[in-house]
Amino acid sequence: MWCCRLSHLHGRLQNLLSRGVTCSAFQQPNFKSLFPLAIRWHHTASKSLNCAWQQHEDHFELQYANTVMRFDYVWLRDHCRSASCYNSKTHQRSLDTASVDLCIKPKTIRLDETTLFFTWPDGHVTKYDLDWLVKNSYEGQKQKVIQPRILWNAEIYQQAQVPSVDFQSFLETNDGLKNFLQTFLLYGIAFVENVPPTQEHTEKLAERISLIRETIYGRMWYFTSDFSRGDTAYTKLALDRHTDTAYFQEPCGYNNYDRAVINTVPYDVVHRWYTAHRTLTVELRRPENEFWVKLKPGRVLFIDNWRVLHGRESFTGYRQLCGCYLTRDDVLNTARLLGLQA
Repeated sequence: MWCCRLSHLHGRLQNLLSRGVTCSAFQQPNFKSLFPLAIRWHHTASKSLNCAWQQHEDHFELQYANTVMRFDYVWLRDHCRSASCYNSKTHQRSLDTASVDLCIKPKTIRLDETTLFFTWPDGHVTKYDLDWLVKNSYEGQKQKVIQPRILWNAEIYQQAQVPSVDFQSFLETNDGLKNFLQTFLLYGIAFVENVPPTQEHTEKLAERISLIRETIYGRMWYFTSDFSRGDTAYTKLALDRHTDTAYFQEPCGYNNYDRAVINTVPYDVVHRWYTAHRTLTVELRRPENEFWVKLKPGRVLFIDNWRVLHGRESFTGYRQLCGCYLTRDDVLNTARLLGLQA
């Protein structure tokens, strides 16, 4: 690297001399731009804090809390939490990100106890608590523990003896709701027991964790076998494994019954699709990957349509069923409000 820079400098001087140019004070090469400042680590005076930082040409590097973090200078200016840049009451930014110079660099950086201060070319000062930087850094996010999810089959689920949550506990206590959501996030399904078998109580149950999503089926759907509806779900026929609303712009998942005509790709791609479809179907229909449960009045099943497919066997007799669709963002937000890393 140094050889390249010296060679470049020598070439420039030779070029100037060969052209007979006199280098006045205003014409001399900018040696500062050719030789960058030596980079060195800055350490805290307190050994117990165990913090060190380094100012690079294009980023800021911080070692703290057993984590090595790197921050772009534009990011550091953009995320300033000063009163002129960020509204702490609304948690919304006031700074126009597009106004930040994409080549911005701090004039000075200093550490006071556990706070870093960045002074920018226009004199504005940004300060960051070290723990905030750890929490919001890319490297810190990679270490963040999220609520666990597991891959499971019928045997794993049955051996786990997953408990259901009682209706009253679900509605009236945060502990009951939190236990339910922990199970739901872990497996993608969860049960609530002892629910009065009415549409009103089912709706009340759903509203405990999310807004109910309005669809072409209405707010709550309530049906029995009625083939006049023109939908296999409204019959006594078996339903293969599927997820609902595959025809929406924001579908819950995959549904082989509602799949439209494949007419947007050429024949060779279509055949590859059928090959992949066959592989997926074989896996889905393996008996060990099926968990059968008999619903009864008073038992409500929640299903994460992004993780778990559902279906039914054909049946005889009379059956009534009600349900609804929930908004995924609201379910996850409820979990986060209860302290789960959803």
